Amino acid sequence: MTAAASAATLLAFDYGTRRTGVAVGNTLMRQAQPLATLVAEGDAVFAKAEPLIREWQPAALVVGIPLHPDGAAHENTRRAERFARRLHGRFGLPVHRVDERYSTTEALATGARGEAADAAAAAILLEQYFREHHAAA
Repeated sequence: MTAAASAATLLAFDYGTRRTGVAVGNTLMRQAQPLATLVAEGDAVFAKAEPLIREWQPAALVVGIPLHPDGAAHENTRRAERFARRLHGRFGLPVHRVDERYSTTEALATGARGEAADAAAAAILLEQYFREHHAAA
């Protein structure tokens, strides 16, 4: 199998109760770029995610799971886990989870603000996923 044949597109989500950042990347380049911020609450986030999933045709999705600095779960951890399960249920795609403890802080450190910070955080999550799961051969 050639490298090009094994390349796959992934979408990453930095879930929030009001805003969800989205990024896109592929396993060949192992780089991500901010794509959009979905401003929606509740089930409306899935309706806003659907056109992106349809357009990009990802092989899998990545969701950031927030944890306390000591690794303990909290209410937003449960919300993000539920979001990940529901993404899988609605779209039938594999959903990978990534520790997102400092992604928003890292995005803000780059100068991203507001909605741009959410999409930038999603890109950071996706690149972290690539580092952890798709190391260079």
